[in-house]
Amino acid sequence: MTLSMYQASVPVFVRALNNLAHVLHKGAAHAKAKNVSDEVLLQTRLVPDMLPLIKQVQIACDMATRGAARLAGTEPQAFEDNETTLEQAHARIARAIGYIEGFGPAQIDGSEARPIQLKLRSGERNFEGQAYLLTFVLPNLFFHCTTAYNILREAGTDLGKADFIGSP
Repeated sequence: MTLSMYQASVPVFVRALNNLAHVLHKGAAHAKAKNVSDEVLLQTRLVPDMLPLIKQVQIACDMATRGAARLAGTEPQAFEDNETTLEQAHARIARAIGYIEGFGPAQIDGSEARPIQLKLRSGERNFEGQAYLLTFVLPNLFFHCTTAYNILREAGTDLGKADFIGSP
């Protein structure tokens, strides 16, 4: 049996974002127990020149939603980056998951060679669907989910590998 573009994208995106929500819930519980405000937790970073927790969450959501839309050949839905509370961060993750789950296999399967053009700060990048998924979207999604996990871990949240990976 072969692995389809849909199977390699949508379920993986949803699982990553569900696991991100899980570690964020644990981070919120830890922050509440330590009387740390949402604002402080969401602005926490690993090092001064790295983006804060909220930006890691936003970018992870964007990678997954934009990835699914582009693989489906549709214009990605825009999400404003205006979350200032943990509740709003969780709502963004839930919105992103709902959006991604709206794509079906018929929209994404067969997108291996679909041309995808991105305009990035570093310039224009051109991909075919499979390379876009495997060399751009998935690495970026997992980088930002991992960084969010590490920020929460560094902040003292009791997290382990099982929290990041989640249940099968």
